[in-house]
Amino acid sequence: MNIYQFTGRNLEITEAMRGYTEDKLSKLERFFDHIIDAKVIMSYNHNRNHDPARVEVQVNVPHGVVRAEEAGQDTYAAVDKAVDKLERQLKKYKDRLRERKSMDSSLPVTAVATATPETSQVVRVKKHVLRPMGPDDAVMEMEALGHDFYMFLNSETNLVSVIYIRQDGDYGMLEPAK
Repeated sequence: MNIYQFTGRNLEITEAMRGYTEDKLSKLERFFDHIIDAKVIMSYNHNRNHDPARVEVQVNVPHGVVRAEEAGQDTYAAVDKAVDKLERQLKKYKDRLRERKSMDSSLPVTAVATATPETSQVVRVKKHVLRPMGPDDAVMEMEALGHDFYMFLNSETNLVSVIYIRQDGDYGMLEPAK
């Protein structure tokens, strides 16, 4: 597997770490043989006692991306966890492609556009009143509710936005493209 970017944050990536990661990622090709390439980011947080090593892997596949982010006591453990997660995701991705392909060949062209796979379904719909507010107010509202995301009408842009807590503890915001 071609790893087009290998980045280390707060640690130096050794040849042993690189070789181990490349070996583990190459085994993913037996689950999905159309992998284009991969990007790996390894980081180490010296201030964290529990699982200080973090590995992020992005695998580019035709028409999409499969991504895993895992932590462990060392980078090797984190790589193992990430590869296990990617394996499950690639199997699921391959199954969905098979379903789509079988649907495409068995249904008339007009029915394909409206058909959806049976694998996932919406089990709950929740109504939410969008109040105009700034991103800082949305963060306070989200924290007050104890949620990890909050949808609001951004008073600065007049667009529907979502504020969320990132895994690193910072905040992120999703806005529609104009």
